[in-house]
Amino acid sequence: MRELTEQEIVRREKAEKLREMGLDPFGHRYDREDFAKDIKEKYESVDHDAFEKMDDTAKVAGRIMFIRKMGKASFFTIKDKTDSIQIYISINDVGEDVYNLFKSADIGDIVGVYGKIMKTKTGEVTIKCLEYTHLCKALRPLPEKFHGLTDTEERFRRRYVDLIMNDEAKRIAFLRPKIIRCIQNFLDSKGFVEVETPVLCNLLTGASARPFVTHHNAQDMDMYLRIATELPLKRLLVGGMEAVYEIGRIFRNEGMDLKHNPEFTTLEAYFAYANLDTWMDLTEEMYHEIAKMIGKDVYHWEGNDIDLSKPFRRVTMCEVIKETTGIDFKKITDVEECIKLAEEHHIELEEHEKTYGHIVSRFFEEYGEETLIQPTFLYEHPIEISPLTKKNPDDPRFVDRFELFIAGMELANAYTELNDPIDQLERFEAQLDERELGNEEANDIDYDFVESLEYGMPPAGGIGYGIDRTIMLFAEQESIREVILFPLMKPQKDSNEKQEFKSFSDEPIKEEKIDFSNVEIEPLFKDEVDFDTFSKSDFRAVKILECEAVAKSKKLLKFVLDDGTDEKRVILSGIHEFYEPEELVGKTCIAITNLPPKKMMGIDSCGMLISALHSENGEEKLHLLMVDDHIPAGAKLY
Repeated sequence: MRELTEQEIVRREKAEKLREMGLDPFGHRYDREDFAKDIKEKYESVDHDAFEKMDDTAKVAGRIMFIRKMGKASFFTIKDKTDSIQIYISINDVGEDVYNLFKSADIGDIVGVYGKIMKTKTGEVTIKCLEYTHLCKALRPLPEKFHGLTDTEERFRRRYVDLIMNDEAKRIAFLRPKIIRCIQNFLDSKGFVEVETPVLCNLLTGASARPFVTHHNAQDMDMYLRIATELPLKRLLVGGMEAVYEIGRIFRNEGMDLKHNPEFTTLEAYFAYANLDTWMDLTEEMYHEIAKMIGKDVYHWEGNDIDLSKPFRRVTMCEVIKETTGIDFKKITDVEECIKLAEEHHIELEEHEKTYGHIVSRFFEEYGEETLIQPTFLYEHPIEISPLTKKNPDDPRFVDRFELFIAGMELANAYTELNDPIDQLERFEAQLDERELGNEEANDIDYDFVESLEYGMPPAGGIGYGIDRTIMLFAEQESIREVILFPLMKPQKDSNEKQEFKSFSDEPIKEEKIDFSNVEIEPLFKDEVDFDTFSKSDFRAVKILECEAVAKSKKLLKFVLDDGTDEKRVILSGIHEFYEPEELVGKTCIAITNLPPKKMMGIDSCGMLISALHSENGEEKLHLLMVDDHIPAGAKLY
């Protein structure tokens, strides 16, 4: 059982005293009539002396955030969902019993106040309390105002406290639904209908991603949580609904970092008789509508001032690659030449990536993506990375597709939809071939969807928007967790309040016995290295400040490290198969810090983190070398 602090004990005793007084410590209905922000805006410009001739009243409710007791009269501040407002309470106005009730209140308690609106000599709009109602006793104290909930992990884990203490968190929480409602109103005005499609799926289709797997007990079958809403929405086009969209949760069993959460919100929309140009125009107009609703055109995001007032740039993938590397892939037809160019530019290819389209895509990821800062529609993608998209009639190596990039990040993905059932089946079959070559994210064949296309789907344009990233832009936030109220967090390990997860089995958990009998290690090097050469390698302790998955890479993690100097060090390491980013933040590791920078996925990696490798039953195992957190950043190893 958790041991209570002294403050918590006192608060529980006060709750019991309220019961003895005939009051419910946790209150009942209260008919609030006014909000703090409305009152302050209405009376801010009224002169102090003018209140003498006024008799305006207000009835508010909120959480006590500040108390200044002064004998027979006091000031306190309550906070509702809109703002904070000051209350003046006097024993002469409310009587001794009520004033004593107020004096027993703590910061964090929720109360109701009815009173006359006034203004203090310092010009602050205030409510003179005439009726005071206790509504809820807070049994835990709030964090101190200036030294409280500053740990980022704790803010997300205890979002309820974050919303109480952090006005910026509350601003984002209220901004998010406003943006979503703005999008809904915009699409509705264009003749779209919002629909709902299944979250549980039998097949892995609609995107390239690892799924979450669950089990349907009644049907005794495994199912996926959806990784996209694309194919059900296209079925509705076949059915004649013509313009549909869905805003809903998507689930992908992948890493967590500043830009990714395993469950996230997307908007997918499909428009019969439309194409890419239609969606470019609609997207640009929609972004302008959101900016208009918020009231500004320039947003500071990812270190850049993003100007939404100017026309969005439109450029092909090959044009961007040519701008940054000088290579014109439009003029190249030989795959071997592409593979050679990849080798010359130090782009490592997996077996299934040794095709024209995959190599073009990798070049863009390495050299082009990070250059697209201002809003840019990137179009003409290779067919290999777009299995559900219509071929470009002028060059069948490419498809009619665009992505919206802002600050080097993808915010939307649009297609001229493939409606040829024969071509679609061939694309599905090609995906199975890729799976045989090791692409774990390749799609299943959805024969029912192919059948639906055989009934005829009108030519159409479709688009998917990352709602969370869109809100990150308009809220000017760099972490996806800031715009999701309850992001996925690892279970808390608290020595004072241990969480117990009960198993369905009564079998006791046995202490792990480590078996090294099937371990294989690399033979020790026979070549000796002289001490002077070895001593030139600078091994240092480093603290992991940030860790995130590198976009479009299955293996790489990007580490931002404290190496004991004034500058943060960035190192990339191909260990994503063994670790998720969030479990490494805060750890102390070992790195070689004097290696020359090496460009990986367009990012300079300045050093190397040390890991231990071995094989076990033919499977490669890796452990990142982590050391005691008491070792300071920059400590040299000997």
